[in-house]
Amino acid sequence: MDSTTCAALLALNHQFYQTFALQFSATRQRLQPGVQRLLPELLRADRLLDLGCGNGELARRLVKQGTRGQYVGLDFSPGLLQAAEGEASPGEASPGDASPAQVLFIPGDLAQPGWEETLPQTPYDLVLAFAVLHHLPGEALRRQVLQAVRRLLAPGGRFIFSNWQFLNSPRLAQRIQPWEAAGLSPAQVDPGDYLLDWRAGGRGLRYVHHFSQEELTALAQECGFSVLESFVSDGENGQSSLYQVWQPSFIYF
Repeated sequence: MDSTTCAALLALNHQFYQTFALQFSATRQRLQPGVQRLLPELLRADRLLDLGCGNGELARRLVKQGTRGQYVGLDFSPGLLQAAEGEASPGEASPGDASPAQVLFIPGDLAQPGWEETLPQTPYDLVLAFAVLHHLPGEALRRQVLQAVRRLLAPGGRFIFSNWQFLNSPRLAQRIQPWEAAGLSPAQVDPGDYLLDWRAGGRGLRYVHHFSQEELTALAQECGFSVLESFVSDGENGQSSLYQVWQPSFIYF
């Protein structure tokens, strides 16, 4: 994928999450089953970085369930960050308890070089990216982001993420639109790239990449990770998201 196409797809998604921040947030008022399955591990983390934190729903749940760690959420959408900051707050500590959770939301764009340099309190025990990587166009950008994630992890730390598997749902697959709707042609994008529409509170378009497990395994190896766990979850058929847990390899060049 050339840089012009990559920039056009990033701009498309920026426009979507700026225009439909409130409508999108309204559809994200509960954790997905796959994220709930991972909650015990997330609650144990002393330092957790949530990339693409959205409206802060995960932070709210962690605080509600008594996490005492440090949570940092990063997102490029001012509307979603405003929702996160307005509703997620540290819990109240009881006498004799450890300090309450430290929750911080900061603006940041994974597509911009140096985004990780603004993060506080590195390294992190866990770095999360739920429903984020599939919005990053092009292999070069994905590798750049994942290599930064690897640098942010503490020894023994893990990267936990999910990617949308919309082709597993006939309903969601019906939302695929022709590239011409975004002023692009199929020849300009990569295999696995799709354009999906949005229908809540108006019409919008989003770029999404549909990952296969084989593709993710290759990407992990290229970026110095090993895959510890994979599972599918979410959606009406329990197959709309692919979750993986990665750990940095011991040797990486």
